[in-house]
Amino acid sequence: MTLWKRILVEKRALVIPLLLAIAINVGVYALVVYPLGVKSATAVDRAAAAAEAVKAAEADDNAARALVTGKSRAEQELSTFYDEVLPADFSAARRLTYAALPRLARKSNVKYEQARYEPDSNIQKNARLGRLQIRIVLQGEYESFRQFLYELESAPEFVIIDHVTIGQTDVSKPLMFTLELSTYYRLGAHGN
Repeated sequence: MTLWKRILVEKRALVIPLLLAIAINVGVYALVVYPLGVKSATAVDRAAAAAEAVKAAEADDNAARALVTGKSRAEQELSTFYDEVLPADFSAARRLTYAALPRLARKSNVKYEQARYEPDSNIQKNARLGRLQIRIVLQGEYESFRQFLYELESAPEFVIIDHVTIGQTDVSKPLMFTLELSTYYRLGAHGN
């Protein structure tokens, strides 16, 4: 008989319960502990994924709220622009620029030669805004004209500079400046 067989036979009462305990331990580990460990690991992964999903949803919610706030602010600013900055009609637009342009010319030390005011004839049928086209001719020095442009752009009146032409027929005479300007005004229900 070999040594191991003899030990097993003589210590059978001790070895069999020990082997049985080891087998039960392995079985419990294989059938209970390991599946619970896997399940808890996947639960941790799912919890982390859920936390990331919550963060993404909160970021989307914040972005949507910012968009709504920005849209509301833009609508409010546009409404303020229409109600307070733009003239109410054609005659208000003309009055707004008719007195302001010669005043700015005098302030800038340029001579106000002539002006022509015409409503834009290319207004679409359901347009909300009309356009007053203004063509003015000024005479003076270049630095004075630059000052006029600065004053015009800084003025509270809503006037857009569309085109500037500078000319001089004779070297001994002052420069001639032709400006094409535009201002917009609100149209009534019937486009006037």
